[in-house]
Amino acid sequence: MDKIFIVYLIVINIIAVIVTVFDKKAAINGWRRVPEKTLLLLSAIGGSVGMYLTMRGIRHKTLHAKFMVGIPVIFVIQCVIVFLLCKYVF
Repeated sequence: MDKIFIVYLIVINIIAVIVTVFDKKAAINGWRRVPEKTLLLLSAIGGSVGMYLTMRGIRHKTLHAKFMVGIPVIFVIQCVIVFLLCKYVF
């Protein structure tokens, strides 16, 4: 189970990076953008680290408090959930 979880996190973070980079290119080129709900959902289902680091690295969504505060908050909540699961369930 642990390996499956780690593979899941790697895959979802790679997807989050790809989607974030695509949204940045879409913003530059005037293409249709990725909805903010989609970006936040990817973060919420495990892509928060990849998305946050990519946002900082490519300077995308860095002026939006919803992302610069929200994604780290999502990450902290995810860490607490994993800690509690490890302590009380596994």
